[in-house]
Amino acid sequence: MDNQTRSEISRKKAIAAAFTILTRDGVGGLTFDSLSRESGISKGGLLHQFRTKHGVLCALLEQHQIQFEQIGREYMAKEGASKAEPTLAAQIAMYRESSNQPHSVARAILAALVESPELLESIKASDTAKMKALQDEAPDLDLSLLRYFAASGLAFHSLMGLSQLSNSARNRLFDRLLDEESWPAQIPQPKPRKRSAR
Repeated sequence: MDNQTRSEISRKKAIAAAFTILTRDGVGGLTFDSLSRESGISKGGLLHQFRTKHGVLCALLEQHQIQFEQIGREYMAKEGASKAEPTLAAQIAMYRESSNQPHSVARAILAALVESPELLESIKASDTAKMKALQDEAPDLDLSLLRYFAASGLAFHSLMGLSQLSNSARNRLFDRLLDEESWPAQIPQPKPRKRSAR
């Protein structure tokens, strides 16, 4: 096995261990010592991979984003061609999937963001691109945004353990958000021209 492959395996193992620590002990429990014990990787090896705790948190967030972007790509490949607003549908599907993730992992990610708010900058940049794509597709942008933020709200309430909805009720709502026929877009009509006074 070459060095690059070994390094990648170690990185994945360390990220998995960091998720475990965050889930079990919170952000305060994530140290290089605890990460070394949990992963079985020497502290020196971890420092070579991540340099700082912030580097570990960045890697966790990056891994989380990669996972959900993959869900979005798979949805687009399978369903995108049948949707009038494929970007919106993919985002709703991603939020649905995130609401089915273990609560502790989601809370761990949120806790990491609270400790290091600068990690939000990469998410903001990604969201700016999503908003532009939504705007380009939407015949009724307000309606598209309502559907998008309804999906994100359902997901975050669920992930934080605040939702009173059963899984079946939540899935029914996601089905409704994804059903474009339930949301007839209001295509703006051109304004009538004012007649010039003669």
